Amino acid sequence: MPVTWNDPDDAPELTDAFFKAADLYEGSKPKPRGRPKAATTKEPVKLRLDADVLAALRASGEGWQTRINDTLRAALSLAGRV
Repeated sequence: MPVTWNDPDDAPELTDAFFKAADLYEGSKPKPRGRPKAATTKEPVKLRLDADVLAALRASGEGWQTRINDTLRAALSLAGRV
């Protein structure tokens, strides 16, 4: 049963937990949570690569999967397929 109160001085304390659970609004509409939707989405795939190729890609640091996509796109562009 929810707690009711009449005196604003008896209002519950606004804690970090309260604000963490609060909804955000943009005007009168609730603001969606999470990452915004991308204009073009990517599809997850399972791909088998040689161990040395994968090691070299991972060694290049964060973003290696994006670089694979860029490399494949460039190769397809050179071949006239994209």
